[in-house]
Amino acid sequence: MTKPEITALLDLGDDYLQRYQDGTPIKKVLKDRTQINLFFEDSTRTRTSFELAGKRLGADVINMIVSSSSIKKGETLIDTAMTLNAMRPSALVVRHSASGAAALLAQKVTCSVLNAGDGSHEHPTQALLDALTIRRRKGQIEGQIVAICGDILHSRVARSNIHLLNTMGARVRVIAPPTLMPPFAENLGVSVHHDMREGIADADVVMMLRLQTERMQGAFVPSTSEYFHYYGLDAKKLAHAKDDALIMHPGPMNRGVEIDTVVADDIDRSAIQDQVETGVAIRMACLDALCNGPLP
Repeated sequence: MTKPEITALLDLGDDYLQRYQDGTPIKKVLKDRTQINLFFEDSTRTRTSFELAGKRLGADVINMIVSSSSIKKGETLIDTAMTLNAMRPSALVVRHSASGAAALLAQKVTCSVLNAGDGSHEHPTQALLDALTIRRRKGQIEGQIVAICGDILHSRVARSNIHLLNTMGARVRVIAPPTLMPPFAENLGVSVHHDMREGIADADVVMMLRLQTERMQGAFVPSTSEYFHYYGLDAKKLAHAKDDALIMHPGPMNRGVEIDTVVADDIDRSAIQDQVETGVAIRMACLDALCNGPLP
């Protein structure tokens, strides 16, 4: 996506969020439209926020339960999508463990496809909601020093955030032990750090990521306690960032592994709950934009 396209989505999401917070009526721009949520991986925040987003815009929302669908009988992903496409939905929201699954489906169906996370590849709506959270709390994205710390290797959130933040003019750092850092990560346009205190020094935003244990085959860290000692965000490490540094986490959080409870619940600096609320508004913006015409 280009900078103007990203900005247009952020502006639309910001408008939806403000209307919801003010209690201003929201036009049902998806009335008589059907949205199907097709989640092949477990999800709480993303699936629920997409469901809320569709319903607030007036869509008929269907949550496909994969465990009881024909996929369990051997039906392929594409056949499932083609079957759903024949029902003429307006939007198909897909989360899948295979990288590229959403892009593949977009080539096979006639409706809009929204990527709700594909393997270790991308999670675009998460990056958009993170960007809007930063913009609302910091006033702008350009020039902000954003430190992303944790399991960079397996994180689709990290990849999407890196692409978006670089496009919007932020300065991105990634911090992880060597075992959890992608090879040639510097080619993504980021500065690479293995020491957390060095990586978050003077940062405006500290974004923590959980260990993606479900995608790991083998031991990537000696133990969770040792990992927290070196890479868990606590008050002592956070002191190296700017005094007003924003604390972010896409969830779910593993307290005591990648983030300390006191830091996560800091009422002045933690934006974690803001991210959840912003997520609904951004997904409303994405559904609106894809179902009702091109962005400005």
